[in-house]
Amino acid sequence: MPKTNPNTAAAGLGRRTQGPVLLPGHREHDLELAGFNLAVDARPALTVGATGPADVRAAVAHAADHALTVDVRATGHGVGPREGGLLVSTRRMTGVRVDPVARTARVEAGARWERVIALAAPFGLAPLNGSSPLVGAVGYTLGGGLPVLGRTFGWAADRVLGLDLVTADGLSRRVGPDQDPDLFWALRGGRRGFGVVTSMDVALVPVTGLYGGGLYFPGDRARRVLHAWRAWAEDVPESMNTSVALLRLPDADGVPEPLRGRLTVHVRVAHVGTARAGADLLRPLRALGPRLLDTADAIPTTAIASVHDDPTHPLPFDERSLMLRSFDEAAVDALIAAVGPDSGQEGIAMVEVRRLGGALDREPEHPRALDHRDTSHSLSALTPVAGAAPGGWAAAAGLLERMAPWGTGRAFLNFLGGPGGAALTHEAFTAGARARLAEVKARHDPSGLFPADFAPARTHAPTQTHAPSQRSRV
Repeated sequence: MPKTNPNTAAAGLGRRTQGPVLLPGHREHDLELAGFNLAVDARPALTVGATGPADVRAAVAHAADHALTVDVRATGHGVGPREGGLLVSTRRMTGVRVDPVARTARVEAGARWERVIALAAPFGLAPLNGSSPLVGAVGYTLGGGLPVLGRTFGWAADRVLGLDLVTADGLSRRVGPDQDPDLFWALRGGRRGFGVVTSMDVALVPVTGLYGGGLYFPGDRARRVLHAWRAWAEDVPESMNTSVALLRLPDADGVPEPLRGRLTVHVRVAHVGTARAGADLLRPLRALGPRLLDTADAIPTTAIASVHDDPTHPLPFDERSLMLRSFDEAAVDALIAAVGPDSGQEGIAMVEVRRLGGALDREPEHPRALDHRDTSHSLSALTPVAGAAPGGWAAAAGLLERMAPWGTGRAFLNFLGGPGGAALTHEAFTAGARARLAEVKARHDPSGLFPADFAPARTHAPTQTHAPSQRSRV
């Protein structure tokens, strides 16, 4: 194929799209690439700011004609695009339509969960969103989607009714349980590698009462709190969703004063039911002693972000994860030894253990690529990239290696991000799932137009401001 001048090619594509077509070096291009994770160093050769499926079709056809790979990004929370390809930015595709009678929502590719939550709440409905409502709904769901209310209602991927996407042939396609079931299976949990999803239809869940928030304990009580939480979480009903995190928050504006510059233990809870029942369930943990903060109370679904209280401003971070087959007393001791108050480790900003089980263990109505039914807990570690304490990345890798005896050997796709975590996405799948995903991809994308999460990726080296990536054995 003869080489085409990039400016000429971009101009030709621009005449076929409603949204902008941007080349590196232009201010608008840099603004388009700005995402939540500032550690992701996106370097596409060309970016298309898609306004709808027609723009996506034009972008995919252009990429195929010019031998460019195609990546997709909405909010920039997850993995970054490969260097040198074409990036489809879906941030302009923010439409959401709620059907309160059918209890469904149609969500476009760039919509964030906060918009779906707000539109569903007046009808007593809620989506199965994650801990941060600022995350793009489609990308989160394609990665499997571990909801705040997952023990009660299951995985977000199981609530997908249908998907609209543009495949490698540049055509729009509808996928569902009875339409391309293999592709429907692959997209729900396989996330990338099969096309550009332009919208999805999901089932909403009825939530008439929610009791949620957090209990923050001093770090020197980490051992007592974690052991108590582990035993308590084993027996709580499916209506109670919970996790525990060790936090090392900076001494900075925006951080509540009692939590600044110190190790704290954050117990997160979200009970689907009455406030009285939620408070009764939480009583044994409140009895553990004085708390730095206690925010658990009756809340509307629009305040579900208060459960985890994730950061709301962009920051540079690397995230790793490991799914745990069990989390017994010895596992708690190993975790405390690795990142507790006497570990001498300060490079990891957050280590979280989520209690799974309940509805998350149930066989889905329609099979999907995601399968963590052999998992009792998830473990994730978030490390700041810029200005991190020396050895932070190595500490995260060391933590996961230390916890490997309790692990399933797999990561969780939604909990992998940044320069290092992005290289580990293939570790989220079983060997059988990888083989089947490869078969589906060979049928729908034989030329490899779309990078796939289930295949090991080659990534460019982090810039000198980043610590070298430490690959964990998970």
